[in-house]
Amino acid sequence: MRRSERRPDQSGWAEATFKKARKIIYASQTNCGICGRPVDFNKKFPDPWSATLDHIVPVSKGGDPAALENLQLAHLQCNRQKASKLYAPQLKEKAVSNQDLPLSCDWSKVGQAKA
Repeated sequence: MRRSERRPDQSGWAEATFKKARKIIYASQTNCGICGRPVDFNKKFPDPWSATLDHIVPVSKGGDPAALENLQLAHLQCNRQKASKLYAPQLKEKAVSNQDLPLSCDWSKVGQAKA
């Protein structure tokens, strides 16, 4: 990707909003939204377990590059493995692989019969 083609959250109209959202998420979240394990904020890039932000709906798939609702805390390696894939943790009718779902979902309510 050329510098002139950088995403808006990296250098563009959404950069300031993205940086503000990053501060909020780093202050409020402690577990990786992809694997569910704790994130160690003492580890720094390029450590694979360092903290980064993941776009839940990737920018390349139409996700908002700076919306707080579209961002979650993630390990660098988890975020790189996810890449631009979409995950659907709210699926109730379909059987999906455990590797396709974040461990941070509240699974206690999944599959409960409705009254």
